[in-house]
Amino acid sequence: MADTDREDEELFTEPSGTQSQPASLSTEDVSANTNGPNQDALFDDDPEDLFAEATEEVSLDSPERDILLSDGPSPAITPITPPTSVIAPRIGHTHDDMFTHSSFDEIEEEEVDDSFDINISVSDPEKVGDGMNAYMAYKVTTKTSMSLFKQREFSVKRRFSDFLGLHSKLASKYLHVGYIVPPAPEKSIVGMTKVKVGKEDQSSNEFVEKRRSALERYLMRTVKHHILLKDPDVLQFLESSELPRAVSTQALSSAGLLRMVNKAADAVNKMTIKMNESDAWFEEKQQHFESLDVQLRKLHISVESLVCHRKELSVNTAQFAKSAAMLGNSEDHTALSRALSQLAEVEEKMDQLHQDQANADFYLFSELLGDYVRLLAAVKGVFDHRIKTWQKWQDSQILLQKKREAEAKLQFTNKSDKLQQAKDEIKDMEGRVQQDERDFEQISRTIRKEVGRFEKERVKDFKTSIIKYLESLVLTQQQLIKYWEAFLPEAKAIS
Repeated sequence: MADTDREDEELFTEPSGTQSQPASLSTEDVSANTNGPNQDALFDDDPEDLFAEATEEVSLDSPERDILLSDGPSPAITPITPPTSVIAPRIGHTHDDMFTHSSFDEIEEEEVDDSFDINISVSDPEKVGDGMNAYMAYKVTTKTSMSLFKQREFSVKRRFSDFLGLHSKLASKYLHVGYIVPPAPEKSIVGMTKVKVGKEDQSSNEFVEKRRSALERYLMRTVKHHILLKDPDVLQFLESSELPRAVSTQALSSAGLLRMVNKAADAVNKMTIKMNESDAWFEEKQQHFESLDVQLRKLHISVESLVCHRKELSVNTAQFAKSAAMLGNSEDHTALSRALSQLAEVEEKMDQLHQDQANADFYLFSELLGDYVRLLAAVKGVFDHRIKTWQKWQDSQILLQKKREAEAKLQFTNKSDKLQQAKDEIKDMEGRVQQDERDFEQISRTIRKEVGRFEKERVKDFKTSIIKYLESLVLTQQQLIKYWEAFLPEAKAIS
């Protein structure tokens, strides 16, 4: 009986105010001094409908033919350069429930204007410092008419770690309550090391441009969220000239290793926690997102391969143009020599077209797929936090049951001196169970709204981006047809 009494005493020694905390975020090691990222966007609608254009025939005597075969650049070419801003400046949203702090306790529904005007661009990447201590600084320019901001247009300088720090802060506040926080661009140790220690070359410049574009898309995708836009850390990131140095963002650091450990621990927890899902909607959505993730990853790999092949085609086309030019110079037959020289000029222009189309493949399609692969990881992350919230609720119920059983033992042994303390602790635990149940219900409601918002944005993104991408393909093919039609008479003139 003495052992039983000791067990009862130990069970009720837990302070009434102690609560089990939600599991830490699996993807980020959050620092209070970090500030973060910004980027992402929708593509502007092209006012021209290229599908309505008819391919024009080039007559043998037309001035356009002379232009196409001239030594100078053809005005008919519309280069498909990497877009510095592929963002629709006006985006409409309907505002749902809003958490005024990081817990579930206070929920405020706020009605706001249906649309807002904000455009964020990331430009002017600048290398600061030398050697391994060097870093890239980017100019973040915001143009808006919203009353949230003090000015209509302003710019700040931010480094990559600042973007990562902002994401860490937002993730720590909103992921565990069910909000989908857009992920920051991924680190690239190899790419950044080349920029730090190497000279400026094509690969380094390409890496910097890709990162600049990714940061811009990230910021736009963040501010499109009506809750994240109003967050003080987001406003500080966009407006403040001085920002606290972001820490714990390096991949090769103790914080980076801790993040890896947390990811592994969460993976184990996901395998061990078995939730009895009673809501068919959540079960269906989880299966849908798992399938969508698999298909998007496959398509992303295919499009990345397409980009590589298109670049190889550009390189081979340039080599072919040089060989044709050299052959034309060594040819004695005048008509054949002229035809070979003109062929070399056409191939040079085709080389530029292939380069432009490879850029369109990447910036208009491949990056869209890559962004949504990462966004789906964030979506699945909030589903995982819902499971953790459910598990916390179940643990509280189990603990409450144990305390009630201990109280029954105290009543049976007639230990009235400890009975009141047991009743008080049971009352506290009942409050915790009710709060945990409310937390679970609230995160479920929030996720439903977030998934609806995400699905609408996904359809809109893919529609505008794919249309723009198809238009770029049509434009490229139109230019190729014009080049070959202009060259055909030269080939026929060989006698």
